Parts: sequence; structure tokens; C-alpha cells
Amino acid sequence: MRQLLLLRHAKSSWDDPLLSDHARPLNARGRRSAAAMARAMRELGLAPDVVLVSSARRTLQTLEAIAPLPDSPIVEPLDSLYLATAQTLLATIQRVPETARSVLLIGHNPGLHELALALVGAAGMAAPAPAVAAAARRLAEAYPTGALAEFVIATPWRLLEPGGGRLVRFLVPGDLPEFAAS
Repeated sequence: MRQLLLLRHAKSSWDDPLLSDHARPLNARGRRSAAAMARAMRELGLAPDVVLVSSARRTLQTLEAIAPLPDSPIVEPLDSLYLATAQTLLATIQRVPETARSVLLIGHNPGLHELALALVGAAGMAAPAPAVAAAARRLAEAYPTGALAEFVIATPWRLLEPGGGRLVRFLVPGDLPEFAAS
């Protein structure tokens, strides 16, 4: 079994209208939520072998905020992940070495949300476990900044297709007590 973690970048700043979209940094709320998500990931024991991250400033700063990650994963910043479609994201994951047991992809909407929905598929939306069904419904509604979806993948990476992920959890910063209280 493999693990796929899809993390949307944390909240970014729109304060400087002269910055390109690619250069927008995290805002204060984004830095706080990314730090809260980092603590949650550590508590859950989420330790990717490979991190695929968009080259945008806000995704790289999200990665910095969740660092250090256990076991020093291979980190690949990729220009092709910037505002990538679900199809591009899936193709990138399909090229991950088969030796990787866990992959973290840090990217953008709408592609990340569309990929997560495609991986869940129709069968996953009707999951028998109440907690998983509730997570799938929340995922279907929105994929907010800083949100993390965790999937179990039963196939080799190269064979991953829509419907090929089993959603384990969908966690948003507002779910975390330390962030919700601030």
C-alpha cells in the first residue's frame, strides 16, 4: 500500500498588487495555519518519502512552514505543478519512483481539488465508514487553503487512475484546535 498526501498551499497575501501570482507569499494567517498543519501531520505520523511542490512562492513557503519533515524526504520543486490541471498532477504522480511509499504533493486549486475528487471517485463518496463518508462529503464541498487529503493507494504509482484512491482523512486548518482558537 502507498500513501498520497495532497496539501493545498496555505493562505496567501494579495497585499502587493505589483507581484505576479507566482510570486505571492503567505500571509500571517497562512503561516499560522501551515504551522498548525505541520503539528497535525507530525502527530498523525505522516512522513512522505517524496515531496512534489509547485515552484510558486506560496507553495514553497508552505513547505518551509511544515518542515522539517521526518526522514529527510526527496523534495522536487516543479514549475509544471504551478496551477496545474488534475491531469497534469496525476501524470506527475504516475512518474514517482515505485520505491516511494508515501508522496506529498503541495499545489493549487482548482487542479488539486479536482484530482482529489477524481481519486475518490463515485464509490469513495459512498464509503461505508461514517467518518470517511463525512470526509468525502466535506472534500466534495471545498478544498480550502491549507487543507490536506490523505489517500491510500493500492496500485503502483504508474497505474494510479481516477477512482484509485481510498480517502483516509480530509483535514482543514480550522479543524485544528490551536488554529481554530486563534
